[in-house]
Amino acid sequence: MTSFFDLYPHIINLIGQVTVLFVLGCLVCGFVLLFLTIYAIRTGNLLFPRFMRAGLIFLEGMMRGLFKLFGVEDQEFLRIMVTLQNTLNRKAFTAIPVGQRSIFVPQCLRAGACPAHLHEEGLKCKSCGLCQIGSAKPLLEQIGYKFFIVPGSSFIKRMVKRYRPKGIIGIGCLIEIKEGTEMAGQLNLISMGIVTTRDGCVETAVNWEEVYHIALLGVNPATVPAELQQYLAL
Repeated sequence: MTSFFDLYPHIINLIGQVTVLFVLGCLVCGFVLLFLTIYAIRTGNLLFPRFMRAGLIFLEGMMRGLFKLFGVEDQEFLRIMVTLQNTLNRKAFTAIPVGQRSIFVPQCLRAGACPAHLHEEGLKCKSCGLCQIGSAKPLLEQIGYKFFIVPGSSFIKRMVKRYRPKGIIGIGCLIEIKEGTEMAGQLNLISMGIVTTRDGCVETAVNWEEVYHIALLGVNPATVPAELQQYLAL
């Protein structure tokens, strides 16, 4: 009768073989992801987005090391993750009625001399003309969006709990968008992230054309103000 001690060397050998195969599989997958990521950075095209997102999340630590080895900075890694998330969420977001969407704008986008005051639902824009928020807010609200200018994630959670949107657009720096995307997933929300073009604590910037293009996904053209007609998806 074969005892456990007789089988022990074979079990250890099997575990070792499986471990080696797993490590080799991770390395092969890592280099494939590296190639796909570099290709996406250079061309702007995403190949196999679901595979890329799952792989980059599962192998995040190893991939960061590989990216640094090949000269890809963390900023590019985060940017690819945001692009992947938007690509995968685009169809679902488009299907959400605009009346069930909210947009969250960070307070750092406002002008330094902004006269707005903080209220329980964030900053109340006075349309003073010192920044582009004042012109964007009424246009997006006219379409049906809930528009919030917020100082932090706690306000976002509060407004989500109060108004229960199904889809949200978040604007912020790369780190904020990554954290916001994770928070949206925990809250079962479909999110679209837009990264600011200039970082900082005050007077940051965003590409408002990109904001409008995403905001108008799935929106009935007949309800879109003339000022935004040019941003409708073709």
